[in-house]
Amino acid sequence: MRLAALTSGGKDSIYAIQLAILKGHEITDLVIIEPDRDDSYMFHSANIHMVEMISRSTGIPLTTRSTPGLKEKELEDLEMALEHLDVEGVVVGAIESEYQASRVRHICNTLGIEMVAPLWHVEPELLLRDMVRAMDIMIVHVSAMGMDEEWLGRTIDDTAIEALIDLNRRYGIHICGEGGEYETLVLNSPLYRSRIEILDAGIMWEGDRGIYQVKDARLMGK
Repeated sequence: MRLAALTSGGKDSIYAIQLAILKGHEITDLVIIEPDRDDSYMFHSANIHMVEMISRSTGIPLTTRSTPGLKEKELEDLEMALEHLDVEGVVVGAIESEYQASRVRHICNTLGIEMVAPLWHVEPELLLRDMVRAMDIMIVHVSAMGMDEEWLGRTIDDTAIEALIDLNRRYGIHICGEGGEYETLVLNSPLYRSRIEILDAGIMWEGDRGIYQVKDARLMGK
């Protein structure tokens, strides 16, 4: 099918695109819904501006629509972004969030298209290890017990996965960050023609959460 891909530039959506392509689908459009607030119910905002660079690296056109980030209202903005695209479905990176999946599924039903969710109910640790083998993933936002400033800008590798497993045991955080415990940025993947190199970034910390804000980056040869 011809699919649009709902993405934030993070590991779940990028890996879902990769799996969809391996299953024979064509990704014709990247779609970002940019919330005006950082506590959107549906959409990540951390470094969302980097998706434009991902679009250039993959050669997949980008559709952007802003939203005030209000509960349910942001779904109308997603529907309006999708209804103008010539696609048969939309691929999402949902793993366990019924809130996200049910609402995207409802929009797809309204538009007469299909929702494709390649990561749905895949075991989290197994999934994260597969992602790490396939992609270069950096943590760019944290908001969970046990995750301090040292996690920001950290590459997810086997050592980081073991630390996440420990935090899961101690505090119940989702290993893949499905509950918003952390957000990521994919710097390289098989989809990319060029990898992303970060040239300048800063850490902003407030209360119990923080963001690794990319200020400048470039595409580099692999």
